[in-house]
Amino acid sequence: MQTKNNRTRIQIAGQSGAGLLSVGLIIIRALRDLGFYAVADREYPSLIKGGHSLFTINVSTEKIHSLSNVADIFVSIDKVSLTAYFDRLKEGGIWIHGYERLAGIKDLQAKAKERNITEVHLPTRSTAKSVGGNDLMQNVVLIGMIWKVLGLEFADVEEEITHKFGKRPKLLPFNIAAAKAGYDGVETQQKLELPKTKERRMIIDGNHAIALGAVHGGVRAYYAYPMSPSSTILTHMADMAKETGVIVKQGEDEITVANLSMGSWYGGTRSMCGTSGGGFDLMTETVSLAGIIETPWVCALVQRPGPATGLPTWTGQGDLKLAIHGGHGEFARIVVSVSDPTDAFDITQHALNAAEKYQCPVIILSDKNIAESLVTVPEFEKGKIKIERSLVEGKELETIKSTDRYKITESGISKRWIPGSNVDEYYFANGDEHDEMGRLDESEAAGDMYAKRVRKLETIQSELPEPDIYGTEKDADISFVGWGSTKATILDMISDYAEKGVKINYLHYTWVHPIRTEKLEQFFTDNCNVHLIEGNYNGQLGKLIEKETDLKFTGKLLKWDGRPFFLEDLENYINNN
Repeated sequence: MQTKNNRTRIQIAGQSGAGLLSVGLIIIRALRDLGFYAVADREYPSLIKGGHSLFTINVSTEKIHSLSNVADIFVSIDKVSLTAYFDRLKEGGIWIHGYERLAGIKDLQAKAKERNITEVHLPTRSTAKSVGGNDLMQNVVLIGMIWKVLGLEFADVEEEITHKFGKRPKLLPFNIAAAKAGYDGVETQQKLELPKTKERRMIIDGNHAIALGAVHGGVRAYYAYPMSPSSTILTHMADMAKETGVIVKQGEDEITVANLSMGSWYGGTRSMCGTSGGGFDLMTETVSLAGIIETPWVCALVQRPGPATGLPTWTGQGDLKLAIHGGHGEFARIVVSVSDPTDAFDITQHALNAAEKYQCPVIILSDKNIAESLVTVPEFEKGKIKIERSLVEGKELETIKSTDRYKITESGISKRWIPGSNVDEYYFANGDEHDEMGRLDESEAAGDMYAKRVRKLETIQSELPEPDIYGTEKDADISFVGWGSTKATILDMISDYAEKGVKINYLHYTWVHPIRTEKLEQFFTDNCNVHLIEGNYNGQLGKLIEKETDLKFTGKLLKWDGRPFFLEDLENYINNN
């Protein structure tokens, strides 16, 4: 039953509000505790209750990064979701369910028999009640069934159930009894090979990692208006507020949020805000203001497919151009993308430092796939990224002049100090064009200040890191260029195809704008079959590359249906190219 990389693929289907998330979380955490690597994500509609949802878990004894779209084990909670997702179960797979009345699924049972699918059934509602539980505990019965099918010891999942329901001690014995009844009521279908070692790992999603990165990066204020899929950054920050002392405020809209964040920066407080595409649209006037007054500003832009409301609970990479160009006029900004939780933790801290060093807006691009996918990762390394405020402080303040604040320099970077730290030398933060101390200036000389701010982009471009290469450096059979969440699937493909003697490599952009192309051009020289991979219709990074260079891609693998790149997407493309 185990596939490439010893990967076992479990999918749990049920309507929104049916509790499949709780089932999935208990399973993945128990697997993590046994030492497995795991990746999990949930597909769900933009409904509070109803529709159909899918929680996918891929688990392996080896490191994995992404998900397959196929199930070895399929668990169905209700018929609607069963019908919607049943075809994802592979031929010869295992189907676990707990329906009380089988008459309504006779057609699917026949289909399962034709496809050599093993059906594992136990009436979960009546089973839960038989041990003193209630209807809601039927999902706990399913947990026991799944664990037994995998051939794992009940004590290992019992520990996680105790952790989950331990705050309700009166109900805990019934939950454990329900899970044990499910475990005892079915037969083992496969013996999942246990990892040889148990390394200490977290299981965390990208939004939580961004929140932790913000705290460790010195953020003292966080502002947001809830907008999926960025909303849980706000909830994570709020959950940590008492412990960390960070001010967390939910604004009435994204305009307020953006301005609160910029005001905090101006006053000397490191801050962040977060939103998705539609919210960022409202923030762009503030982005432009931060550009002209050369004040740091950092926003996590967690993408979902647009335009308008689009697909609010799905994923995509369609906002790259928005991040690069949102805001009127010409000014310097940085666009950086994250690709996984560890990356998100580190890059958030680097983004905060870059905003202060270059005194400009920094947009951190993520997407729903990164934001909500749960991944087992080593514990984050704390303290390795030093907080760099890039402020004039101490003795240097005694020599500062008001005209230093926006002094026209070759690099485009002037000195910045917290207002009031030198009471004799003040400046204006003027949204109108201004001179070197911020006073209104509409003369022809204003063009020099304009050019100074734009020239800063050249300095940034020369100092930002080059993209990274994964896999062989040169002479690959097929090569890819991409950014963001595409990295996870490519990494798994590099590993899988290496076993077949096929060389794949990948050039990954983290710092996307201003774009550096020296390493990219060498990558094209060293590899003759280079393809673009992006989660949007137009290939936005690809167009940026083609605009800035003479490079042409052999082909483009693009996806815009709200789903992430699954292993099968890459496999089909590679086999045909």
